[in-house]
Amino acid sequence: MTTQHLDAMLSRSPRYIDVHILQTLPFSNVNRDDLGSPKTVTYGGTTRTRVSSQAWKRPTRLAVEERIGHKARRTRRLPRQVAENLIERGWPKELAELAGTQVITSTESKLGLEDNDTTASLLFLPDNAAGLLADIAEQYRDKLEKVLGTKAATKSQLPKDAIHEILRSHNGSIALFGRMLAEIPGAGVDGAVQVAHAFTTHSTSVQADFFTAVDDVAQWATDAGSAHMNTGEYSSGVFYRYATLDLRDLTGNVTDPAMARELAGAFLTEFIQSMPSAKKNSTAPHSIPDLVHVAVRTDRPVSLAAAFEQPVRAELTGWAEPSRTALATYAARVNTLLGDNGRLHSAYAGVDDTPRETLGDRVESYPALVTGALAAAFGNGSRAA
Repeated sequence: MTTQHLDAMLSRSPRYIDVHILQTLPFSNVNRDDLGSPKTVTYGGTTRTRVSSQAWKRPTRLAVEERIGHKARRTRRLPRQVAENLIERGWPKELAELAGTQVITSTESKLGLEDNDTTASLLFLPDNAAGLLADIAEQYRDKLEKVLGTKAATKSQLPKDAIHEILRSHNGSIALFGRMLAEIPGAGVDGAVQVAHAFTTHSTSVQADFFTAVDDVAQWATDAGSAHMNTGEYSSGVFYRYATLDLRDLTGNVTDPAMARELAGAFLTEFIQSMPSAKKNSTAPHSIPDLVHVAVRTDRPVSLAAAFEQPVRAELTGWAEPSRTALATYAARVNTLLGDNGRLHSAYAGVDDTPRETLGDRVESYPALVTGALAAAFGNGSRAA
């Protein structure tokens, strides 16, 4: 096969899965700023409500982990985790705590410890990492007992390479969402998932809610008022959500092609279904997307956020229907400008029956939408770009 033929094949290989979502949220505040108000962004000269990528990525990640059984923890308390694991095995408290700090000290890196025995940086590790590090400490218990309470306890006592191997390990969750850990060589993982900040397709304003709470303990007639009064801030609207999955990065992070397909399916499913949890008990904003459009591309990711740079205006039908129309109209223009070579697959599903051919084939359900995208990206087998 010539280099030209190989380049031609690669240029038509699936590389990205783009996910575009329009979702209506009722009166809610699923992502607050430091003052408790809904986050905002100025876009197209108007103020929109915004939900940060982190706020939507975390519930997606937790749901993916639950689905695939690959859990990971982001924490600064790894030394405490190791110590607690060893205490459960019958170690004395002081010796277990020494082992926990030695897990970091023995890396001989800039991964420093704070005064309360927490790491200076957040670590993102497979759920079983603390137990595996405790296993290493078990093998060197005699050595740790000898240095306990001496100056030698502040120096490296555990095998650096063995600890580094565990800190470099990753599972499906980390393969999808990535990890930044510059202090340990080779521990960084380029995440396959990129998630944009969601924003409303139209202008919004904060809505104040004055509320009171009554003291349930019997009140005297002269004390009939509320025990607590405050004001909460909320908004509502139609949000544009976008994410893209880099199939080449994903298959580079996992060695099993079947696992790559499973991870891709789990991410697509849970990104569609997930919801940030802030103030859920007081607003229950558990809506589903009005419209989901997926595209499998060979060339580059393509966001359709610019469809809403001019804010959608509410009609008699509200914001949702004109938002769906604006997305389809802009997608048509993008497809004309870029041509068809970069799109291997395009489809959509939504709450209405309005034909939107510019978004590809219409399917009946979101599970069917995910199934079609996986088939286009991985074929009948498990191979991807």
